[in-house]
Amino acid sequence: MALKQTNGQGSIGEICLADSITKLGPEFRNKVLVCGSHGGRYCGYLAAFSGLRGVVLNDAGLGKNNAGIGALDYLQPLGIPAATVAHTSARIGDGADTMERGRVSYCNAVASELGCLQGQACHEVAEFMLQGSLSPGSLTSYEESRTVLCDGPVRVLVCDSASLVKPIDAGAIVVTGSHGGILAGRPYYGISAKVRGAVFNDAGIGIEEAGIQRLKVLERAGVPAAVVDYNSACIGDAQSTWESGVISRVNEQAEKFGIVPSMVVPDFVELLSA
Repeated sequence: MALKQTNGQGSIGEICLADSITKLGPEFRNKVLVCGSHGGRYCGYLAAFSGLRGVVLNDAGLGKNNAGIGALDYLQPLGIPAATVAHTSARIGDGADTMERGRVSYCNAVASELGCLQGQACHEVAEFMLQGSLSPGSLTSYEESRTVLCDGPVRVLVCDSASLVKPIDAGAIVVTGSHGGILAGRPYYGISAKVRGAVFNDAGIGIEEAGIQRLKVLERAGVPAAVVDYNSACIGDAQSTWESGVISRVNEQAEKFGIVPSMVVPDFVELLSA
């Protein structure tokens, strides 16, 4: 297959690639998407909202309440085939690597009926999904949460996705539901504001420790950062990160404040707020 790719997005005929599902243009409609995003429920909503014919995501190690594959159940009643690749087979946040090395870990019944099976190569299931048709299923509204937990003296913001962080959030401590990996097409991007600190989900850490590479990027940017264990909080759900997340890894900037693995997220916020 000949691949055309730019800035983390590309296509192989009717199969498209993207590092993230958060910003898809109209050119993706009625295409099959192989994507580096986690397979959480909101990513399933974005797949349906974008009019995809099928989608392959990363299972993020499944994690708490199987949140890493929530998209599969979400898309099933809409008639949209969906599958995930094992987080140990391809780098999260990297659409091209998902296509090249990804091995299917789970798929919904719609995908299974088209011939998709556990253990298949990603490119095989993507081709099977081309046999499907755009579903007229009714799309239920779904909005990511962005909530201010504390407005001063240090602002604390919880966002289901790091894509919801804005430049005006500079100086805040941000707790997200996003994975702690980097986007292959934007390897130097950590977060879109100079925040006081940030928390992500380790997505099972995965192959080549892809699920925690954002810690290094934020270290270079001088931002204290941590990831929570994927079994302690639901990926894609910042409130879950806040309420039950247990820190698994931190960067050196966070260590300077006394933040260490096994702490809970409110401890992270308290130490950075002191």
